[in-house]
Amino acid sequence: MFAFTSRADEAIDVNKDLVPGMAKPIPVNLSGFSGEALEVIQFDLYVQGFSFTTADEAQYLLSGSANGNLTGRASDRFNKAMLVNTSYNSGSLRRQAHWFVDDFLKAIGRKGLGQSKIAFKSAKGERGEIYVADFDGGGAKPVTADNAIVAAPSFVPGRLALYYTTYKNGNPDIWFHDLTSGARNPVATFPGSNISPAVSPDGSKVAMILSKSGAVDLYVANASGKELRQLTRTKEDDSSPCWSPDGQWICFATRSNGRRVLCKVPASGGSVQSIETRGISNPSEPDWSPDGKWIVFTAQMGGFEVCVVPATGGSATVLVSGEDASWSPNSRTVVYARRGGGHYTLSLLDVPTKQTKDISRLSGNNSQPSWAK
Repeated sequence: MFAFTSRADEAIDVNKDLVPGMAKPIPVNLSGFSGEALEVIQFDLYVQGFSFTTADEAQYLLSGSANGNLTGRASDRFNKAMLVNTSYNSGSLRRQAHWFVDDFLKAIGRKGLGQSKIAFKSAKGERGEIYVADFDGGGAKPVTADNAIVAAPSFVPGRLALYYTTYKNGNPDIWFHDLTSGARNPVATFPGSNISPAVSPDGSKVAMILSKSGAVDLYVANASGKELRQLTRTKEDDSSPCWSPDGQWICFATRSNGRRVLCKVPASGGSVQSIETRGISNPSEPDWSPDGKWIVFTAQMGGFEVCVVPATGGSATVLVSGEDASWSPNSRTVVYARRGGGHYTLSLLDVPTKQTKDISRLSGNNSQPSWAK
């Protein structure tokens, strides 16, 4: 179900910097749409911070029809301005509905998610495969057929390509997979663990966690796995690297004095610096937002919680129960895994409003999502 709002007496600034968990949803009114088109439009808007109300209480009015192809209109009730008035004549009805929402968001200065993709692990028992789908779960397809333990898919920015860990040869090794050509190549196959690949924003380097030296440390290499360089010597079980959007820093989880903490290290090598997560203990699984402002992470405090902290460190905010969060390209929505009923379900979270919605188009036991940037 979707939430309905009370009266909007004044316009909400849709582009201002928002405090996580403290923003009001932006009220919109939908009319004329039905069936799949309405379902897709509501889903897209809800997970990007909108809610639904009557026409005289809305900030934006969206209307149209979907008789064969979709026609969509969007207007600003406060400024009395037409924002979108377009007919969509190609692709499926679901795709047309995504395009319409993206066009509306572009018209108000926001970046839509309708054309974006996620990768994730889909498990059957201990084994599983890596899948890729549209961000709403549509068009899900397996990209591996290893019949083995797989983990931690990581998209190459700007490409349909992935790094991930697979046990298909009996050892946890990192592989690269070009989704366009189908080509697969080993990247790290050292004795011991080769896990948690994370690709730099320009796609030229990959960070990873290796135990080749006996300790579990952070390394960086070029895209093919060559020119390997060790960045940490903490001997404290490093994990889950991610990159700053400028490619200068790698954030990761480690231990300090027996406590799990977040740290960062220059990608070219240098001193490790701590990132404070005030108010939150046992942080892990960080992911840096594309706009550089935030780090989302998992905290284990009895259960697992998705939290966010400024990228510079400071007071952290608990957002929702879950884990393994990955930022979308809009630096607003995240995809995460929610435990329940003995399995994982992928869900979307709008960070400013804390609105959440399961990706119901996906079935099964799905976890460890990565959103393509």
